[in-house]
Amino acid sequence: MNRFEEVYYEAKADKWFQRFAVFCRIALATSFIIAGYVKIVGERFAAGLPSNNPLGHYFDALQLTGYYYTFIGIAQIITAILLLIPRTSLIGALMYFTFIVNICVLTYATRFDGTRLNTMVLLASLFLLVWDYDRLKHILPFKQPKTEPPVLKNPRGVRLRFLFFGGSFIVLAIIIIGTFYLYEIVPGNSEAECRNQCASSKNPAACQIFCDCIYKQGQPLDSCLATFDKAKDIRK
Repeated sequence: MNRFEEVYYEAKADKWFQRFAVFCRIALATSFIIAGYVKIVGERFAAGLPSNNPLGHYFDALQLTGYYYTFIGIAQIITAILLLIPRTSLIGALMYFTFIVNICVLTYATRFDGTRLNTMVLLASLFLLVWDYDRLKHILPFKQPKTEPPVLKNPRGVRLRFLFFGGSFIVLAIIIIGTFYLYEIVPGNSEAECRNQCASSKNPAACQIFCDCIYKQGQPLDSCLATFDKAKDIRK
């Protein structure tokens, strides 16, 4: 076995990693059961998000797509069920990963405040794919060396747990802190949130114009960003 597979099989045999994998499966499945149910009963997802919010525009339009909206909800429920069943968990993880990549790109594109959480969910989904590497590797597009049954020569024990969970904590901290500085301005989840950031903005007047563009005029995000940049230039 190569070094990666040695570490991988040791992690697979470790109860801490096994419990973490189960936790990820249950957490991800729960999120899709809730999201899927909302769509199946025909309610608007993220009902508290204003319609003039960039992501609110998307959810309003998605709800009006009729049975396509219901279909997405059913697909999410099926994905959640597959995740919860050990024999089908890999199929569920693959389906979930395709969903969450799309959701993550959407939230980054619209500068949604929930982007941090979605990024963490994406990483959890990726962990589940790696967790099933022993089943997934047979369809990966590279040559697989023949390996003997795993024999751990130098088990890492507690050090492996420390490296993984400590590294995960550092990654989460980078995501949380880094996203605060990712954009100069964001629409927030409400008009009040949008205007609150203007107090600490380098261009408070331009920020107020941006918030008016989003929540008073209901313009697309790109148009409001262009208006914001123009207001900054005039101020200079």
